[in-house]
Amino acid sequence: MPRGEPSLDRKRLWQVLLPLFLGSVIAYLDRVNLAYAALNMNQDLGFSASVFGLGAGIFFAGYVIFEILGALIAERWSARIWLARIMVSWGLASCLMAWVKSEWQFYGLRFLLGIAEASFYPVAYASVIPRWFTPAERPRAIAIMLTSLPVSAIIGSPLAGWILTWQSGGFKGWQLLFILESIPALVFGILLWFWLKDWPRDAPWLSPREKQELQDAYEKERAAKVARRPYTVWQAFSDREVLKLCLIYFLWITGFWGYNYWMPTVLQEASGWSSIRIGWMIVIPMSLALVGMLWVGHSSARSGEKRWHGAIPMFLAAVGMGIGPFCSSALASFACVCLAGIGVYSAFGVWWSYPTTFLSGAAAAGAIGLINSCGNIGGFLGPYVTGLFKDLTGTVQSAYGLLALSLFVAGLLMLKLSSTPPGSGSER
Repeated sequence: MPRGEPSLDRKRLWQVLLPLFLGSVIAYLDRVNLAYAALNMNQDLGFSASVFGLGAGIFFAGYVIFEILGALIAERWSARIWLARIMVSWGLASCLMAWVKSEWQFYGLRFLLGIAEASFYPVAYASVIPRWFTPAERPRAIAIMLTSLPVSAIIGSPLAGWILTWQSGGFKGWQLLFILESIPALVFGILLWFWLKDWPRDAPWLSPREKQELQDAYEKERAAKVARRPYTVWQAFSDREVLKLCLIYFLWITGFWGYNYWMPTVLQEASGWSSIRIGWMIVIPMSLALVGMLWVGHSSARSGEKRWHGAIPMFLAAVGMGIGPFCSSALASFACVCLAGIGVYSAFGVWWSYPTTFLSGAAAAGAIGLINSCGNIGGFLGPYVTGLFKDLTGTVQSAYGLLALSLFVAGLLMLKLSSTPPGSGSER
């Protein structure tokens, strides 16, 4: 390598993981700004807890419908162009949320946002990262990309709390929140078209030797999987291990989105803190979640172990969710928010490296789309059931108990995953 030339790891960090990281930051920002807008929006529009919960959850109905199709289109066509299209369309849908006046407009735009964003993550996991990183490197690579989730909350929580205090041009703070946070998606979608490359052979920033090494590694891995067990898309859909992953992710994401969409409201009710203070306080659990994600991804990549690295965070999240609503002290409730945050986020890097240990190409794209779709059904149920129980009982205690149980069972099922997925060689 010529003196001063960046290493391959550094090149991939800046040219592959960074654009995926930034796209994910913006995706998560536009997906969960609703949780902060609700602090004022629900009262302004007269939305009950169940109306808000249904609107928060219906995003995932649109997401599920187009998830698998989008992942297959990107795998067969161009991941780069498909990701750029996704970002521009969800930016437009998110912006329109500022003009919501009725329940049905709220439901319709949330559904449209789900359609627009569908397949962003499966495309990243199945069509981008496997082309640039070996199986051993993927837990760490995906964990780095998905630190975008807590980073987005660290940036977005205080920003949202601040914007909610604004009024300008006849718009209230929650309306400005939707408008201002849609702009990065529109701009970055165009930038992503030029920045990200579909294959190592297309990258001008790689040397000919590096291009060949990455291409050879990908083709060798793919050939080895086909030799052990060739999967079609339909065979992947019916594979027992894939179906177990679907069930686990459904249970996990039921708790994950129940936590994320209701956490600001629940914390405000328990503490009486202002919107601005809530925004700043949420930086703490999200920072801890960020550390947890990096540590779990690094530990799994170093040891090769995946099941306990996924299960233990689920158990921590279950404890935090199960105990939190019953705490009489604001600080004790906040401690449970922190514990649950560490738990629901920390396993993502390990989790999304698992399907690609035995699937590749269209089979991996379709299976990951299916797994993510099942998770997003949970993403619909978690927020909706929480809002419904809150309207019926006046508290979230029973709903959070169900969410905690869902996370606990997800952890138990992670321990039942095969220690050696079919076609994965020595993966543990």
